[in-house]
Amino acid sequence: MNRRSGFTLLEVLVATLIMGIAVAGLIGGLSQATKNAARLTDYDRAGMLARTQMNEFLADSLMPLAGAAEGQFPAGMTGQMPSGWRAEWRPFEMPPQAPPGTMVLVRIDLEVWWQPATGTRRSIRVEGFKRGYVPQPPEGASK
Repeated sequence: MNRRSGFTLLEVLVATLIMGIAVAGLIGGLSQATKNAARLTDYDRAGMLARTQMNEFLADSLMPLAGAAEGQFPAGMTGQMPSGWRAEWRPFEMPPQAPPGTMVLVRIDLEVWWQPATGTRRSIRVEGFKRGYVPQPPEGASK
């Protein structure tokens, strides 16, 4: 009886093909995981920037009852990615004909945007509330 041990050329080729397909799938999965991690990092950074900017608005005691503003974040805060913000605020709850000094609830809508190097502009929106007071009319203003 003639017994041969080992693999035939066909068996080696099939095994190599199966391993090649498996390795290609793993590399594709790692590539997608890396892209997802980078995107999540961008959203995490945007959330931190939104929290920072909202805290500035909430702490600003001289902010008028209604208005809008926009600006850009320094490159050092954003990982050298172009990004900025736009905010609008207005009374949310206010009694009709409220006299000066009346406390009112002010709603702040904040949008933080960023432009990744390899993608389209993205943004997140947050809102906050703070208390404000109806201002005194300017001197000489008619009632």
